[in-house]
Amino acid sequence: MNISTTFQTINSTTENQENSPNCLTYKKTQLSADCSSCFGLCCVALYFSTLDGFPTDKKVGVPCPNLQIDNKCRVHSELSELGYKGCLAFDCFGAGQKVSQLTYKGLDWRVDLETANEMFDVFLVMRQLHELLWYLSDALSLPSTLLFHPELSLLIEETEKLTWGRPEKILKIDLTLQRNKVNEMLLNVSQLVRNETRKGVPSHFETSIKSGKRMNLMARDLRNKDLRGADLRGACLIATDLRGNDLSGTDVIGADFRDTDIRGTDLVDCLFLTQAQVNAATGNDATKIPTSLERPKHWSFLSK
Repeated sequence: MNISTTFQTINSTTENQENSPNCLTYKKTQLSADCSSCFGLCCVALYFSTLDGFPTDKKVGVPCPNLQIDNKCRVHSELSELGYKGCLAFDCFGAGQKVSQLTYKGLDWRVDLETANEMFDVFLVMRQLHELLWYLSDALSLPSTLLFHPELSLLIEETEKLTWGRPEKILKIDLTLQRNKVNEMLLNVSQLVRNETRKGVPSHFETSIKSGKRMNLMARDLRNKDLRGADLRGACLIATDLRGNDLSGTDVIGADFRDTDIRGTDLVDCLFLTQAQVNAATGNDATKIPTSLERPKHWSFLSK
């Protein structure tokens, strides 16, 4: 697979692009974790803290004690019962398999210890790039953002190209510069979509609570608030009650969904929702999520 082949999947956008199969295919195949093709990088390269719901306090570069020699987790089927919420919520956006199988061409870090630390550093950079690609693809899939499609497509192509470099080149990427460029575009998309969503819909939420970065809504009961088209970028939604709410056109990029109650909540058309956010929340069969995301298996356990 090469850059042009990957990009072609998402670049054939049309005016009737709602739930675009091209963007959906790209997100599911390129930006979703495939643990069977990864060397357990998230279980080694990341810092773990029991306070964040991980099995142990662990330094970067040290394998989790539950990581087996075949790179599988020995307690994967018991994560909910054991309370390992950090493990359940984590998502690499497909960076793990790309680093394992493409950047390092299938060379396991266990086999070549000299490149192990480099591989872990590359994985951390790759994950951030893939996260940016997820948000850009999300924006491109929206028919209302047709005006921005050319710029979004170019940003996707540019960011995708960065992920195909050699390890030493990936480590020299200016992530701050790339994030700023992408964020500027995503802010424009968010403003456009939220404005259209709020047309003719009085928002009781925005008149009572100021919108802004890192809004603290921890443990708030928002069941009766109209959140359609609201700006919840970076909001703290830990243990917030959103049951039965409609988040259509709501920007949730970077919002903390740990233990957020989304049972019966409609998240299908909210902006920039990720698998990690869904995994961290408490949902049920009545929760509606985008087709690009997987319904967490542990929801049946959490919602009892």
